[in-house]
Formats: sequence, structure tokens, C-alpha cells
Amino acid sequence: MLIFNLMKYVITGASGNTGKIVAEKLLEAGNEVIVISRNPSNVKVLTDKGAIAAIGDLTDDTFLTNTFQGADAVYALIPPVWVLQESWRVFQRRIGTAITNALENSGVKHVVILSSMGSQMAPFGAGPVSGIGEWEHQLQNVEGLNVLALRPGYFLENLYAYIPPIKEYGGFGAGLKSDLKIPFTHTRDIAETAIKHLSSLDFTGFSRAFVGGAADYSMNEVAKVIGEAIGLPALSYTQYAAADSEQGMIGAGVPEQVAKGYVLLFEALNSGIYLSDYERTPENTTTTTLQDFAAEFAQVYKNS
Repeated sequence: MLIFNLMKYVITGASGNTGKIVAEKLLEAGNEVIVISRNPSNVKVLTDKGAIAAIGDLTDDTFLTNTFQGADAVYALIPPVWVLQESWRVFQRRIGTAITNALENSGVKHVVILSSMGSQMAPFGAGPVSGIGEWEHQLQNVEGLNVLALRPGYFLENLYAYIPPIKEYGGFGAGLKSDLKIPFTHTRDIAETAIKHLSSLDFTGFSRAFVGGAADYSMNEVAKVIGEAIGLPALSYTQYAAADSEQGMIGAGVPEQVAKGYVLLFEALNSGIYLSDYERTPENTTTTTLQDFAAEFAQVYKNS
């Protein structure tokens, strides 16, 4: 059982998969929790539980600086946005720079950020992850700031994107090698790791914490486990060539620049360079298995 000292926290991405859980758990422990959102309705479930809403934009340095004032720690992330009027990297840089400036200007001493495995590749080709890696480097230049970068594996929740092709074609595919084993991580486990470190503030300087999920799985294994959970035991996965993978994502409604970014990410995973600095240990192995997630997937599949 975790024991928390009562502290003041600011949470970005509080309506998302990780931020919501982080905010809820910190509130349950009696802490003061400020949740940032552009829309009050997105965080109403948290304000109903006692959180304080700070309504504003993550690109606004002044708003963020004022919101961060007096906080013992911040949980920060660059939210995924699918529709952009600018390049993905420019968007990430604007958000990352604003958060970094606000942390420096407000004097906050501890921040836990949601990064990713593969972020060591910045500024090379790992799609959206390269932008997060660039942000890591930016934060390291803030004097006196203690930064913990959480580096999870491939989100299990990303597999929900394959529900439409499974329903339409009875199978699914992407650019990943079919037999390549990679870490799959549930966002719930990321949140639990963040809570652990936010509660103890047990990190100094710049450090990283891999969140490796319960095990490494191949897409063939994903298809088998998911297929059994949804009543399609013959469900199969197909590796697509990069160009076909890109066009498939675009055809499914993914913006072209986002699709291109994910193609780069898949290629980095396939080459092995993406996971070049990761090694599974008992400390970075978390609890939620693919089989656990498959039960959740089956419910979403049934109701979609």
C-alpha cells in the first residue's frame, strides 16, 4: 500500500488514459491536485472528486507558469493530436517548449513526463517518438529541475485501431514484422508507475524509468490471443510493406503526416534500433498481460 505525503500536484492530460488515473489516485490520497484542460467538461469527473480545474492551453507559457506555481511536482505529457494545421514535430516542439519554460519560470523542482521507448533516437527517424526525445533533451537543460522520463513500450490500447479491419475483413495488418517480439504496455501500468514516483519524488537530475509491460509479444501472438478473446481463433496478422502500411492508415482516416510518422516508428522497431537501450528487468516489468487486455478488447469489440 502506498503512503503519500500531502502535496500539491499539477496534471496535464488529465482527461487521458494515464493522466486521469494519476489525478484520481493522488486525490484519493488527500493531495491538492490541479488538472489542466481546455474544456471544463473534460475534467468534470475529476473536479467532482475535488480536483481544481485550470482551464487554458498547453502552448501558453504564462498560463502554465501561473498554474505550476507552488506545485511540488508536475505530471506532464505532449498530447496526441491527429488533426494539425502544422507539422507534427512543430506541434510537439511548441507544447514541449511551453511546458519546459513554465517549469523553469515557476521554479518547480520535480516533473514526471510521459516519454517512450525509442526516445533516445531523437532527432532521428522514429516518427512521433523523436519529438518526445527532443523534449527530453530540452528538459535536461533546466537548471535545478529533476526529471523522470517514463519510457513505456507500445501501448496495448493502440490495438483498438484494428477493430474496424477485423470486423470488415476478418484480419488486420501493419508495418511491424509479424514475428518481432516487442514490449506491450497498458496505460494503466504507466499511470501506476507515475504515481509511485510522484508520491515519493525519489528521482534527481535526469533519469528514465522503462515501463515494459508484462512481457514481449509478437503481432502473431497478439492476433492469436485477441482472436481467441473475440471468438475468432483463426484471426491473422499480415505485415505490410511500408508504402502499403502508410496507404492503409490514410485510407482509414489517419492524416498523411501521422501515417508517415508511424511508418518510421515501425521501421525503427523492425530494425532493432528503437529498443537498443532497453533491457527487460524485474523492476520495469509491470502487471497487465496481453491476456488481461484481450478481455478489455473483447468488450470494446462487442460494443463497437
